[in-house]
Amino acid sequence: MTMQTNPDQLVGILRDTIVTLVRQDGPDLSARQLGVLLTVYLTPGPHTVRGLAQELNVSKPAITRALDRLGELDLARRKLDMMDRRSVLVQRTLKGASFLSALQRTMSESDGTVTPMPPPEMAEAGEYAAVG
Repeated sequence: MTMQTNPDQLVGILRDTIVTLVRQDGPDLSARQLGVLLTVYLTPGPHTVRGLAQELNVSKPAITRALDRLGELDLARRKLDMMDRRSVLVQRTLKGASFLSALQRTMSESDGTVTPMPPPEMAEAGEYAAVG
């Protein structure tokens, strides 16, 4: 039997998670950057700047700025789509997957009733770009 988490608990989990992220010696992401990261990792791809802008209902330049920061941190990277050279694909990275796993652990530790989500299924080979 699964236990329902009420809205107050969810907001508390969010707060505890953000406070933990702020206190860590890791990347400090804006809400937009975190939204882009979570969309890339938790929804099926392929992801493009245009597609992310539509899905998040923000401008393409806003997505580009978020991806610039995520790229600096190696949490996601952009790659030219070889099938359509006008399009840029957003790739997951091993460091980004590790960040997501740590985020899931932090959220689950914030409230004993919340179980961590399994890592996102990787539908195709090469979903994570090599690091190093």
